Amino acid sequence: MNYSAAHDVALERFRQATLEEISEYSGYPIDGNRIKIEFLGRRFEVDYPSGQFYAETTLNEEISVPTQILILHYLVNRSPAMQTGQLISYKELPGGSIYIQPFTNRAINPLVKTFGSQKSKLIQAAVALGGEVVSLGDAAVVLSVFPKVPITLVIWEADDEFPATGNILFDSSAGTVLPTEDYAVLASQVVFALRKLASQ
Repeated sequence: MNYSAAHDVALERFRQATLEEISEYSGYPIDGNRIKIEFLGRRFEVDYPSGQFYAETTLNEEISVPTQILILHYLVNRSPAMQTGQLISYKELPGGSIYIQPFTNRAINPLVKTFGSQKSKLIQAAVALGGEVVSLGDAAVVLSVFPKVPITLVIWEADDEFPATGNILFDSSAGTVLPTEDYAVLASQVVFALRKLASQ
């Protein structure tokens, strides 16, 4: 994917929005001309209108371009959609069936590989990122990755007949907040962050 072009487009849309709109729709606080972001355990600020990202501490390593694009896409969304509490799978998102294979490879397979036989580690890592435990499968957690975007990760452990499986679910309002392709990137980043925590 050409991240540079996508980043340019996202920046353009960001500059066309007003700070008031961004704050109102995103749910993030504004401090002066900066939006204060918390994303998967990391804190940083986005300058308006430059779109420049600033890590809150020097320990926060560089913010990758795909992550910047995701955050900019979220900041410029104009969806007043309220969460419904109804969970859907990736392929139920608009056009999701087209991307289901990359989504499975990038997000679900790594989730199952890492946590399929150690569900307690999934719970520990998710709670460390501010997630909540919910009653689904053999273990499940919900992470509010953005204020309007909860993501639910579910594990079913292996038994005598079946290998471990997993799924990543979204609120049915998700399709109005971000493009479907973004959820593949977002879910893989969530799994990567959880794996990193679990390995420490």
